[in-house]
Amino acid sequence: MREYLLVFLVAATATYLLTVIAREIALRTGAVAEVRDRDVHAEPIPYLGGLAMLGGLVAAYFVARELPFLSGSDPFVFRDAGVVLIAGALICAVGVVDDLFDIDALTKFGGQVLAAGLLVYFGVRFYYFPNSDGAQLSLDPAQGALLTVLIVVSTMNAVNFVDGLDGLAAGAVGIGALAFFVFCYQLANLNGFTLATTGALLSAALAGACTGFLPHNFHPARLFMGDSGSMLIGLVLSASAVTITGQFDGTDITRSDDGSRSGALLLLPLLLPVSLCLVPLADLVMAVVRRTRAGRSPFSPDKQHLHHRLLEIGHSQRRAVFIMWLWAGLVSFGAVIVSLYTGPLMWSSLALMAAFTVALTFVLPRVNKPVLARAEEHEEG
Repeated sequence: MREYLLVFLVAATATYLLTVIAREIALRTGAVAEVRDRDVHAEPIPYLGGLAMLGGLVAAYFVARELPFLSGSDPFVFRDAGVVLIAGALICAVGVVDDLFDIDALTKFGGQVLAAGLLVYFGVRFYYFPNSDGAQLSLDPAQGALLTVLIVVSTMNAVNFVDGLDGLAAGAVGIGALAFFVFCYQLANLNGFTLATTGALLSAALAGACTGFLPHNFHPARLFMGDSGSMLIGLVLSASAVTITGQFDGTDITRSDDGSRSGALLLLPLLLPVSLCLVPLADLVMAVVRRTRAGRSPFSPDKQHLHHRLLEIGHSQRRAVFIMWLWAGLVSFGAVIVSLYTGPLMWSSLALMAAFTVALTFVLPRVNKPVLARAEEHEEG
């Protein structure tokens, strides 16, 4: 655990420091987010935060290779992590080009498929579905490749869609990465496997990179991650979960601390990227439906995302981001808790988390109305 904490701190520190350099590069190259009708920022903000996050991930990777425990892990741990970082560098480069020249959606989608295909080519893909009877359904290479590309590309676009408020995407993905780290660590611990896994390594580094970026990105932001950052962290988050089936045997994985099995919950290692990004994915699906029903392209921008609706019902920008973080934490940590633990305490904890999140989302705006709104109500009375 101490070495994973060091990986987290290295990624956070390197990202925090490199963000200053990335901002300077963005200003010199003109990679700046101009103010548009659907945006909530009031002045142009530099892009290219993804470069700093990539630097933090790479720094954490090389430091981890020198640590006593992690350096003695199986060779495939760092091999798979290296493949994910190479694919991440590729999609980050695509994002940088988009931040600079605003490439069309089809070209960007092609880059996403290429990066996901690179993972598959080097063996980072889904291999099986576990069953409750202890067996496993093996996937042939074509099935595993198709499922991997679908999950990775969907997660990249989901994170890109939710990146609409200062600090929102970095915080949500950082929370998801922390939840996945807990899952990887406890899954190995409860089943007597080695604690050195690619999923735990990548998720610890990703959580650190997001944490290091947040001081520069939280409202009022001094730097945006841009597509270079949103697609990068989406790829690393989903790819870290994909590595599970390549490093754990489904016939050996138990459900929880009491050793019981459940077929549905044993699928969690495969579906975790979806559960971690359920909130942005829901936003993505609603946006596609909303736009296609209106006769517009599903890629056409609008100002009706979930975070825009939170602003409309009375939340400030910072509070809206905090609410979205709470929902991301409820979904991701809730999925992990249900998969690893049982009993009344687990269910009561989830119920309290859900009640607290719902109350802050819908009750707080009514209790804490803006002063201007109260004054208007008084005048009308």
